[in-house]
Amino acid sequence: MFKLKFLRELPAFSRVIYFISGFILFSVFSSATAIAQGDLMIFPKRVVFDGPKRSYDLNLANTGKDTARYAISIINYRMKEDGSFEEITEPGAGENFAADYLRLFPRSVALAPNESQVVKIQLNRTNQLATGEYRSHVYFRSVPTEKPLGEKESTPNKDSAISVQLIPIFGISIPVIIRVGESTAKVTLSDCSLEIENNISRLKMTLNRAGNMSVYGDITVNHISPKGKITRVGIVKGLAVYTPNAIRRIQLLLDKPGGDIDYRSGKLYIVYTTPADSKSAKLAEAELVLR
Repeated sequence: MFKLKFLRELPAFSRVIYFISGFILFSVFSSATAIAQGDLMIFPKRVVFDGPKRSYDLNLANTGKDTARYAISIINYRMKEDGSFEEITEPGAGENFAADYLRLFPRSVALAPNESQVVKIQLNRTNQLATGEYRSHVYFRSVPTEKPLGEKESTPNKDSAISVQLIPIFGISIPVIIRVGESTAKVTLSDCSLEIENNISRLKMTLNRAGNMSVYGDITVNHISPKGKITRVGIVKGLAVYTPNAIRRIQLLLDKPGGDIDYRSGKLYIVYTTPADSKSAKLAEAELVLR
């Protein structure tokens, strides 16, 4: 279950827009950012059409205390090498949008507290698609509650030099992927290094993708002591490298040293696998000898 304190992608990423005194400020936050206003739960958190199935149900639930309204649309993102995203309108070399081959209904929802609803995603006109991967993102944008007609605005303090009204608009997007034909995707791990500063251990690595489709999975890191004791020291779930990207650079904070964990001895075993909720398979692995 994909849960958001305000709204969080993923893979993914979230968006917050503030309207301030007639000006629009726009910023994109990482998936770790949370603002406590309204709760939205979405399941599944990503949709992949890679077989005969022609439609999926997205289950939405409002776990907040107020009625929430959302407009639903399809947008396109490009992944950067650091895993962040930028919105685009035209595909680049090797990029294929799925938007023209998807149908959504409904296009807006209103959820009372503890209410749920299904949004259906359906394939459309995909018979002529060439082999490869097509990706777009379904975007749920919060619609602010409008005040009833005749309700007066609050009067600003007469001593105030300026009045500022904040109206937050929250949004979340999830990837929808169409795969046609056989996948030739392969992935390797490289450039592994460990930085230790102020008792903080940061593991850096690069995921290298090749082939015609994206890769998606979880990274786990185990410390293996000189005596052979294995200790889990890091994990990150839901890491993707989307087409046409060839690499994704990653930084992972490891557990603090203690007991048998000494990041100046032994080695780190790093493995990238398909998600635990599917049939787990190893995609890539690497070892880093510690000195």
